[in-house]
Amino acid sequence: MTVTSTDRGVGPLLRAWREQRRVSQLELALRAGSSARHISFIETGRSRPSEEMVLRLAEHLDVPVRERNALLLAAGYAPRYPETPLDDPALDAVRQGMERLIQGYEPYPAIVVDAMYNVLAANRGILMLLDGIPEHLLAPPLNAMRLTLHPEGLAARIRNLREWRGHLLEQMQRQIALHRSEPLRKLYEEVAAYPVPEEDPSEEPADPVPYFALPLRIEHGGRTLSFISSISTFNTPMDVTVAELAIETLLPADPATVKYLQSLMP
Repeated sequence: MTVTSTDRGVGPLLRAWREQRRVSQLELALRAGSSARHISFIETGRSRPSEEMVLRLAEHLDVPVRERNALLLAAGYAPRYPETPLDDPALDAVRQGMERLIQGYEPYPAIVVDAMYNVLAANRGILMLLDGIPEHLLAPPLNAMRLTLHPEGLAARIRNLREWRGHLLEQMQRQIALHRSEPLRKLYEEVAAYPVPEEDPSEEPADPVPYFALPLRIEHGGRTLSFISSISTFNTPMDVTVAELAIETLLPADPATVKYLQSLMP
């Protein structure tokens, strides 16, 4: 469910976020330097919080930046955080920095996505993995979840698809709980409904490797490559666009993968 400032006041919105985070009124009051009585009055509409109080409560409830603007609007204040298009000159430093980062990570794959997992930038390592993917899946807006889980996409090449699919769907569920985004929920329902191929009992198990995290095992050029995924975001963002950017890098999980990728892009 997505709640917006047009159908609910700031009090019910704050209560919904507090309950979502499983924080009591007393605990929130202690964190925010207020009282449980004042928090109760705000949630029931008996007291209108100041702009500073709205932002303070949002901070302690870990409300995403986009939804902080909605709380401010519901309380009768102007939004605090702009939403600047990524191609705006004001974000040149951010955009160029991310591009240098993912290019510098080559030959290993790296990608930049937004809150809906739409691909904003990708390096040659990612493009290498997408060789042979049908054109209809590569048409904009390119979506990382569709590319990965669609049966005509990377799913057909992922050797531990059931495990990796479960990891991605759990990741999406956490994002839905954090952002309460209806478009993200619809994307989740779409990709979760994709058919999953039956496991091939004749496939040989992977060589025992002491992985420190769940690997992505994917076929390329007749070889099985292994990667560990890492996701980076910006600290204390002051812009909605920047707050929703994520850089995912795929770290080679074994020496054979390192050697193969380096041979492709020396």
